[in-house]
Amino acid sequence: MGKIIMAVDDSASVRQLVSFTLKGAGYEVVEAVDGREALEKLKGAAVNMVITDLNMPNLDGIGLIRETRANAAHKFTPIIMLTTESQESKKAEGKTAGATGWIVKPFKPEQLIAVVKKVLG
Repeated sequence: MGKIIMAVDDSASVRQLVSFTLKGAGYEVVEAVDGREALEKLKGAAVNMVITDLNMPNLDGIGLIRETRANAAHKFTPIIMLTTESQESKKAEGKTAGATGWIVKPFKPEQLIAVVKKVLG
């Protein structure tokens, strides 16, 4: 069984691209449209990694990271920010919240796979 990665983005096209890229590399993918849905799907789920956008309705990526880190079951689950934001202040905020890494959109599929493999081993 492959490792399971949650892709969280309010853009359907970005979720599809991330999902297609990861599935092509042998990973299973669970999708969520925002931080709220992601938290619901994380309850009781065995997810090996979360890849999330920063700017989303209902609960943004930073809020999602903070709430995921507060959950004992996912305290150490790797979380990658995949966003158009590249300012150092946003990266610092993400890191403080508990982000494992940061990828700026647009991204190359091979770049995403390289980061996932590096983090998941």
